[in-house]
Amino acid sequence: MSFIGVDIGGTKVRAVRVLGDISQAHSNDLIPNKGTENEVLEVIKRTIQNVLNKNVKGIGVGVPSLVDSELGIVYDVQNIPSWKKVNLKNILESFFNIPVFINNDANCFALGELNYGIGKNLNSFVALTIGTGIAGGIIIEKKIYNGSNFGAGEFGMLSYKDDNFESYCSGQFFTKKYNSKGENLFNLAKAGNKESIKIFNEFGEHLGNLINHVMYTYDPDEIILGGSVSKSYDFFKIGISRSLNKYAYQNSISNLNINVSRDQDIPVKGAASLCLKCL
Repeated sequence: MSFIGVDIGGTKVRAVRVLGDISQAHSNDLIPNKGTENEVLEVIKRTIQNVLNKNVKGIGVGVPSLVDSELGIVYDVQNIPSWKKVNLKNILESFFNIPVFINNDANCFALGELNYGIGKNLNSFVALTIGTGIAGGIIIEKKIYNGSNFGAGEFGMLSYKDDNFESYCSGQFFTKKYNSKGENLFNLAKAGNKESIKIFNEFGEHLGNLINHVMYTYDPDEIILGGSVSKSYDFFKIGISRSLNKYAYQNSISNLNINVSRDQDIPVKGAASLCLKCL
């Protein structure tokens, strides 16, 4: 039997039909993040329908916000203003007539790495997904840690400088500070543009400061980076190292591995794995 994994971002939605750890079919669309609740829902439904067939027995959805995963309610999606409280599980189950499971997108990314990726042989790790925003999925003793209100891992919301870490450690950094898309700067950096490389190193120093916070609070075996911005890792890893050099316990840093996710479908595979509970 197959499951569908859905990854909802601040600007895009992806749906993949998954059999085990094999991606069978893909569908992508743009999120009308300034649209109404129903306009966003219609795009998500259409994206799912594009990969749906009779063998699909469940749908797992990762959402970039606080989620009550038991009730399937989504709260206060930061980059989709109209989504204040959306009973996503009931809406999708009523429409598709199959079981639906909801969790935070960073948790889905972490579950994907735990079940199918770099984290398979790790007991504890933090998976940071870096795109329009930044958040973490926390694995402790091979289990996801949600927190009492399903809000664990929202590192981006921690206060930092004049704002919070999300403004400095996600794609927002490039648009807010340099009025440019990260992808454009990445292409310039690949071409050897020194100013773009300098910007990425600055970004890396901010991300390194966030990783220091993660280390002080969770001290994981490994940090796994994912999301669109992680593709630029080679250009900001030096900046990360500069900040990690300031960490108080350097022996811990010497034992820390930082890896970049190797499978672009890991977030949707993790979302699809939410459906395993219905077997």
